[in-house]
Amino acid sequence: MRLIYAALLLWSINVLADSSLAVSVTNGEIRQPMPGRTVTAGYLNLHNQSTQAIILTGASSPAFARTELHQHSHKDGMMRMEKVEQITVDAGGSVEFVPGGLHLMFFEPAAALEVEQTVPLSLQFSNGQELMLTLPVVAMPKR
Repeated sequence: MRLIYAALLLWSINVLADSSLAVSVTNGEIRQPMPGRTVTAGYLNLHNQSTQAIILTGASSPAFARTELHQHSHKDGMMRMEKVEQITVDAGGSVEFVPGGLHLMFFEPAAALEVEQTVPLSLQFSNGQELMLTLPVVAMPKR
């Protein structure tokens, strides 16, 4: 029974947050880096249940040397990926981190990442609060 409970918690993303932070995450994942690559991306849905906007200012994970907030944009007829300093989530709103849009970039994994492994992640907000969660590693989709 314990094993089933633990698996359900990991599958649904284990959020270990301070209950005063009215933020939740769903559909989170980190893609397994392609062979020979030291960079990968992560995606999630960030929900703000509070009555005030929140500002995500950073992310970090002990599983990677560096984590950045990124977005894809279309400029001068070309798709570009660029680092962003912050992401605002309106009161009662949500922001999706998806391929081709906002996403997390992870650089230089500390060790090889295996599919179904979980990775700790911290999201930092402008008010000094932090959301601690665990995301599963998933296989890179086949093209």
